Amino acid sequence: MTSISKERWFKLSLAEQLANIGSEVGRAAKWQGRDEDSFWGAVTRALELFDITQMDTRWKKRRPEIDRARETFADAVLGGLEYKGDLKNLEKYFMHFAIVANTSSK
Repeated sequence: MTSISKERWFKLSLAEQLANIGSEVGRAAKWQGRDEDSFWGAVTRALELFDITQMDTRWKKRRPEIDRARETFADAVLGGLEYKGDLKNLEKYFMHFAIVANTSSK
């Protein structure tokens, strides 16, 4: 499991949670094809953060969106055969959450 506790994670807004997932997506994109250990470490952390986010009962009604984002990420990691996506495009998607999280924390 990641170093963040569920209790601490559950205090973050959805935008903050997704922005943090996006950081790992970006790391995975950076290391894909360059450093397998770093790549798979980022993939594992992103999936763990998705899993913790899915457990957050505040997002019960948003669960299908979170599930689809996780599914799209996993597909991109495995080559994008189902959704034709890649990690660079997903990184751009998650960047929007980082902007919202940064704006709302000021």
